[in-house]
Amino acid sequence: MKLDFEMVPDSCWYSNLRSILSPAQWDVVRRDAYSRAQGRCMICGAPASRLEAHEHWSYDEKNCVQKLETVVAVCKSCHEVIHIGRTSLTGGEERACAHFMKVNGCSYAEYRKTLGAATEAHRRRNAVAEWKLDVSWLKRFT
Repeated sequence: MKLDFEMVPDSCWYSNLRSILSPAQWDVVRRDAYSRAQGRCMICGAPASRLEAHEHWSYDEKNCVQKLETVVAVCKSCHEVIHIGRTSLTGGEERACAHFMKVNGCSYAEYRKTLGAATEAHRRRNAVAEWKLDVSWLKRFT
């Protein structure tokens, strides 16, 4: 899927770059993503007057490592899909579902199947008591 869900394990909530970087360092990282995006969402490609910086993490469940893979600039609609759990809590799931299906060219059944797989991964990752943080991707800014 071009656009997918990224359900962060509960124990990693608030473990984001803004919590470990200074405001000036975060500005460098997010502005780099905006520059690479050239005014378009890096997922759906739509032109956007306002982009949001999104941290993409991978999870090594065997070694309990949460690794920063990249920071991308995304439109609000893609960001709502990525963080579907939060979006659902704020009443935006129907809108996010429509965007997911449009971007991925898929059916509602495929949306539900993908959401189910993401929910299962989230459940597994919540079984890890503590994640080690790997932000080695940031070395590109030093």
